Amino acid sequence: MRPAVALARRRWLALVSARIAGVAGAVLGLVLLARASQWPEKLLGAAIALSALVVMAVVPLHLARRWRSPE
Repeated sequence: MRPAVALARRRWLALVSARIAGVAGAVLGLVLLARASQWPEKLLGAAIALSALVVMAVVPLHLARRWRSPE
């Protein structure tokens, strides 16, 4: 495999992994939010879910911007 193709594949895998990690965190937060009986646990679940959504939206964009080829 050519080095450019291998690099592109590794970068694609990193982008997809960041998105999957964000989805897993959001699901964890929603589970905590749904199963909690007191408000501190509900607040923790909501905070985890919101931060995971931010990670899912921001991290892939920053990685793609960082890896963009020069024009």
